Amino acid sequence: QVQFVESGGGLVQPGGSLRLSCSASGSFFTIYVMNWYRQAPGKQRELVAASTNSSEIYADSVKGRFTISRDNAKNTVYLQMNSLKPEDTAVYYCNAVVGLQFGGRPYNYWGQGTQVTVSS
Repeated sequence: QVQFVESGGGLVQPGGSLRLSCSASGSFFTIYVMNWYRQAPGKQRELVAASTNSSEIYADSVKGRFTISRDNAKNTVYLQMNSLKPEDTAVYYCNAVVGLQFGGRPYNYWGQGTQVTVSS
C-alpha cells in the first residue's frame, strides 16, 4: 500500500513563509511526477507546482514566490512558500504519479491535505 503524508501547514501572517513536505511510504518501483495542488473554500482544486525528474512548472499566481523540490532518496517533495498572501489560503494536497512495477501502468495518489492559512 503506497501512501503520501503531508506536513508543514499552519497559520502565517501575510509576507511570511512556510515549507510543506510530502513523503511516500510503501512499496513501488518509481515516482514519475510529484505535484502540489490546492483547494480554497468554494473553488476548484488547482495545480500549484509540478516536478518531474527534469523540470518544474508553476501556476502563474505563485511564480517567483513558491519553489518545488524533490529528494528522490527520501521519496519526498517539498514546497517552499515565500511572500505568502491571504489568497494563498487553502488546503494543499500532495499528488504523485507512481509506477508500482517496472513496465507497469502508472497510478495516481493523493495525500490527505494540509491547511495553510494566511491571515493577520
